[in-house]
Amino acid sequence: MAKNHDLTRVRNVGIMAHIDAGKTTVTERILYFSGKTHKMGEVHEGEATMDWMAQERERGITITSAATTVAWRDHAITIIDTPGHVDFTVEVERSLRVLDGAIALFCGVGGVEPQSETVWRQADKYEVPVIAFVNKMDRAGADFFGVIGLIESQLGANPVPVVIPMVDENDGLLGVIDLIDNVAHYYDDEGTRHDEPVPAARQAERDSWFKHLIEKASEVDDHLMERFVADEPISRDELIAGLRRATLARTIVPVLCGAAFRNKGVRRLLDAVVDFLPSPMDLPPVIGTCPESREAMERLPKPDGRLAALAFKIVADQHTGKTTYVRVYSGTLRSGSQVLNSTQDRRQRIGRLMKMHANRPEIVDEITAGDIGVAVGLSETNTGDTLCDPAHPILLEAIEFPAPVLSISIQPASRQDRDKLGTALHRLANEDPTFVVSTGEARGETVISGMGELHLEIIVDRLRREFGVGAVVGTPEVAYRETITLPADIVHRYVKQTGGRGEYAHVVMRIEPAGAGVGFEFVNEITGGRIPREYIPSIEKGIIGAMAGGIYAGYPVVDVRVVLTDGSFHEVDSSDRAFQICASQAFKAAFAKANPELLEPVMSVQVVAPEEHAGPVHGDLCARRGRITGMHVKGAMNEVEALVPLGTMFGYATQLRSLTSGRASFTMQFERYEAVPYSIAEEIVARRRERPAGHRG
Repeated sequence: MAKNHDLTRVRNVGIMAHIDAGKTTVTERILYFSGKTHKMGEVHEGEATMDWMAQERERGITITSAATTVAWRDHAITIIDTPGHVDFTVEVERSLRVLDGAIALFCGVGGVEPQSETVWRQADKYEVPVIAFVNKMDRAGADFFGVIGLIESQLGANPVPVVIPMVDENDGLLGVIDLIDNVAHYYDDEGTRHDEPVPAARQAERDSWFKHLIEKASEVDDHLMERFVADEPISRDELIAGLRRATLARTIVPVLCGAAFRNKGVRRLLDAVVDFLPSPMDLPPVIGTCPESREAMERLPKPDGRLAALAFKIVADQHTGKTTYVRVYSGTLRSGSQVLNSTQDRRQRIGRLMKMHANRPEIVDEITAGDIGVAVGLSETNTGDTLCDPAHPILLEAIEFPAPVLSISIQPASRQDRDKLGTALHRLANEDPTFVVSTGEARGETVISGMGELHLEIIVDRLRREFGVGAVVGTPEVAYRETITLPADIVHRYVKQTGGRGEYAHVVMRIEPAGAGVGFEFVNEITGGRIPREYIPSIEKGIIGAMAGGIYAGYPVVDVRVVLTDGSFHEVDSSDRAFQICASQAFKAAFAKANPELLEPVMSVQVVAPEEHAGPVHGDLCARRGRITGMHVKGAMNEVEALVPLGTMFGYATQLRSLTSGRASFTMQFERYEAVPYSIAEEIVARRRERPAGHRG
């Protein structure tokens, strides 16, 4: 892109949806109709441009988000195609963190599905303006207005159609009626579009929905409201400008529709991206903090401004090495320049810079404000780190990621694999913040943790294919957590005499429940120098170390507040090490007194099954300690919603096929942690303590 490119003509857009709503198919059509590619890749044939990983092409699903940039109506649109499977929600999270707008895709038959709600909440979290596209309108049972109703009732949004479908009982989806331009767009199966006047039989319907569009837009836009109340005509440009303002304010969600697989409605969707979604100039300045003073700072989206960029994704590429995806908010990132990683307080030199088309790079000299690109050479940079001008440091808000819920042990398949395994796991963990590598409680045991069985299955497959590492994995194990239910006080001294200089530390602390989801809080109430200030970080470090290893059953501790109230030290024998050991021992002793309990991940499970199988499905979920939270009828199918402990859901896919003769489907995603019933917790603890060294699962 040119050095002085017009930022008002830039769009950074993500495509988000439930699995199998057609995200990658829509992206492939966008690439084709914009002229970026000359052949439409099909997901079911394993030829989708954006699904370039071998695992994606074999399974027909998106695993990693892929970026590309297309031109449309003299605008540069960077598109990130995100996964729909809940195991890879990290890709959606970090993409939405850096994108300016999003296209929410919905299946015309399935409507608002479980992962639709998850990605919608993620867009809400980052206040990303959204337009919606109801896909698969060529399918039997597709209901455009039914989906709009679900978007309103289930997502709490304000959906407003800007097109409505033209469906024929025999010929399916013929095209769409453009409410704004009062024209009918017809498509053939090759995607060729021809416009005609709205059929006379549909004109009244169009006029009714156009009035609805005007009313909805006027409700949330003062300028349009004035014209509407005065009964003055509203021009096309005024209406589009009003809808744009309302979309950017997130008070309206413009809704379009089509059938991407049949090449229908995609170009109208691209028009809506240009018309309604924001450019970098439409958004407020990015806010950060001064690394030293912690005062708030802002950066404007100006190519000649002070550099501020966020590393939002790391890729371990076998050929180019470690590559870092960055969003530049201000200034210009230049090849060969030196930048400050303010998160780690390290200076680093930029190697090559690239723009990506899926996995195919295009070398560029610079990446300017408003752009998304890839840098090579940032070996010390991790996901969520800030890159900035060394002379004007700023620290941008990092990205939060969910904790893993499933673990397995992993061992090298042979002696030759031993050294390669550690290196490969480190590189994969550097890529994916929801993939964690740790040492288990048994001697010499490596444990990998992730968001689900598919997530870990893909990791192990990548070890074999990309890194040539053979591995033997254990049985999946739930990522339990430990917490406390009561407060407890502790006074603890650590004294050790070795003949020379001794070790001495003394702490008085209180531990108490901190509330679900809080994590860990450390409060220092020491006054009068009872413990010197330089030892306080060591006390906190000792507590954190004890929490990581667990006390009750060897699982990490969460949601605990520790208040350091008193203590003492020795002028000669006290040290950082002594206070770290003392704090660790004190925390373990206090934790045992505070009525510890085990927490387990509870999953939100949705099962869609024929009505005659609803009873057995219901009973099986209850037998798995599930709580039924809802039942809905969807045509000839019943949808059962339940909250079920993850530990009881292993092998569920096979059991569900058996119960329903293969006619049911289900989705599952993490909901929250809950206490394990005492009798079951005691069984889990007993099993953990009985394990021989080197065994897990």
